[in-house]
Amino acid sequence: MVLRRMTGVFEPDDKAAPVKRPAKLPQVAILVPVYNEAENVKPMVREVAAAFADGRIPYELVFVDDGSRDQTWEEIQAAVRAHPEVRGLRHCQNRGQSAAVWTGILRTTTPLIATLDGDLQNNPADIPSFFRYLEEADLICGVRQKRQDTWVRRCSSKIARWTRKTFLGVDFQDTGCALRLFKRELVGHLFPFNGMHRFLPLLAYWGGAVVKEVPVLHRSRQFGLSKYGIWNRLGRGIADVMALRWYRRRCFFRVAQPGADGKPTLLPTWQREAILEAKPE
Repeated sequence: MVLRRMTGVFEPDDKAAPVKRPAKLPQVAILVPVYNEAENVKPMVREVAAAFADGRIPYELVFVDDGSRDQTWEEIQAAVRAHPEVRGLRHCQNRGQSAAVWTGILRTTTPLIATLDGDLQNNPADIPSFFRYLEEADLICGVRQKRQDTWVRRCSSKIARWTRKTFLGVDFQDTGCALRLFKRELVGHLFPFNGMHRFLPLLAYWGGAVVKEVPVLHRSRQFGLSKYGIWNRLGRGIADVMALRWYRRRCFFRVAQPGADGKPTLLPTWQREAILEAKPE
């Protein structure tokens, strides 16, 4: 398959290697960052297809290969050729999960975005149930039940939650759960940094979004190895909390107000109307 290089991201060249595309425009882009997850690509495609088998919600499944060194990219290319709903993007080098999520956001146009971890510990079957909450929330976040993780990972998550609550004043139960569904309008309140994916609910909330947490299934990893340890989960997470504490204190407003239609205000509009052109009382 011929590839072209675009700002550090590779994607298939449709003219050189045409692939089938879905008959309907997708309503939701399901973003799956992967790094050395070759054995999980086929099961992910299969499980997502089963979750959306009724056809009520057109979707596209977008794998973002974060510079894998195994056969992950080859597996993604095979899936793209076999399934019209699947797309593949590839980083030139490993940039981290947040960068992969950001790449997926920038390279899709659907009104809704969902995210999943590539290790299949999240259950894709939970995603369709999130759609029922879109009338009352802008971002729906999974909360893992009976976590199938090591004691170290569970303990570090509890410490990170306490740190967020203490220093940021917001208590989300499980920001480490990648299973999410949100409206594209929220993208205007995000900014890319290494660790963004963990703080997405917080940034959305500060942007005036309604965030809802719902319980989801959590499974043990069947293939591949975990990419996380004490430092890149707990140590880095605490450093990020301190940075966001500074950011919050330096913000013009702590929480943006919704627009007249009740929806979150897009960041450029908020800056222009609520900050730059605010009239003195």
